Amino acid sequence: MKTSLLRIQAIVTKELLQLSRDRMTFAMVIMIPFVQLLLFAFAINTNVRNIPVGVVDHSQTSLSRILQQTVSATGIITFTHSYHSVKAAQKAIDSNEVRAVLIIPQDVSQRLVRHPSVGFGLPPSSKQETSRPIAQWLVDGSDTVIAGSIKSLRNMPLAELLDKPANRNTPTFEVTLLYNPEQRSVVNIVPGLVAVILTMTMIMFTSAAIVREQERGNMEMLITTPLAPIELMIGKIFPYIFIGAIQVTIILGLGYWLFNVPFNGGLTQLAIATLLFICASLVLGLVISTIAKNQLQSMQMTIFILLPSILLSGFMFPYEGMPLPAQYIAEALPATHFIRLIRGVVLRDVDVIEMNFDMFWLIGFTCFGLLVAALRFKKTLD
Repeated sequence: MKTSLLRIQAIVTKELLQLSRDRMTFAMVIMIPFVQLLLFAFAINTNVRNIPVGVVDHSQTSLSRILQQTVSATGIITFTHSYHSVKAAQKAIDSNEVRAVLIIPQDVSQRLVRHPSVGFGLPPSSKQETSRPIAQWLVDGSDTVIAGSIKSLRNMPLAELLDKPANRNTPTFEVTLLYNPEQRSVVNIVPGLVAVILTMTMIMFTSAAIVREQERGNMEMLITTPLAPIELMIGKIFPYIFIGAIQVTIILGLGYWLFNVPFNGGLTQLAIATLLFICASLVLGLVISTIAKNQLQSMQMTIFILLPSILLSGFMFPYEGMPLPAQYIAEALPATHFIRLIRGVVLRDVDVIEMNFDMFWLIGFTCFGLLVAALRFKKTLD
């Protein structure tokens, strides 16, 4: 049988017509590369600026205020909070209120005078004995990019303060890295990987839940049952909670045994945070399932959600390095809030209630999404 160009042309015409009628697929063909371009070219930025930090100023002098202004002028950090004690400041780091804290001692003036970069009148032996860093940074070391950015301030020249040349022998600031002093990237990646894998699997499972019933011909049976839409939605997501729990156990267990990733939090706190995120992801998948017309569309929409969840949630790139529009999009993603929660629980031993904004956001998202899915689902064959 000879190949016919007319028959091939007929098939090509038919496929183009079907593609033009499938608006969802056509939209994904256009939107996925468009969104990826925006994410990588506009939102992703490894040069972190304006990191939110706090200050504990024991000196309360004009010199300490000038020091804060000088450090802030670098653009790397932004002072957003002030604390009265180191304990309160460390608690703020634990709860992710700030990423680092500058501690200015009461004797900052004396330290500045004795610092090698300005203490030229002191004998060499005296310099060695009395010179100390003029202040200290407490940094959340679990994020290696944030920690590296603030460590770049360690040898900040004092010329900005007293018009003197810098001396690198004694650092300007002492930098203490909390939770990950060795700056191992795996410590930051493994808890975040839990969010990415759960996002991918949970949304994928439930995004095809309704359309699968239609394609298998089970919708007629569901229509004849006395099930309310909200009961169907809850029943659809409940079995997958156990699957999510198994995945979390595997990831964190292997991370601990193979890569020595610490687990500093309590199992109860981890269970609460994980349950909230699994429910939010499953509900998001159900909403997609009520929109999609077939399983292919549900898969395309899942990928459309997965890409921003990986790139904007803080898993790969620091949240603080993104422009404000990208941060607003990130705040709408459940993965962003869960990554904060699980890193807080696993690495910093924080109670979920102390990160109440992220906890209540996931609860609200789950309730709202469940309501939307129930309202959109209609027990008809249309």
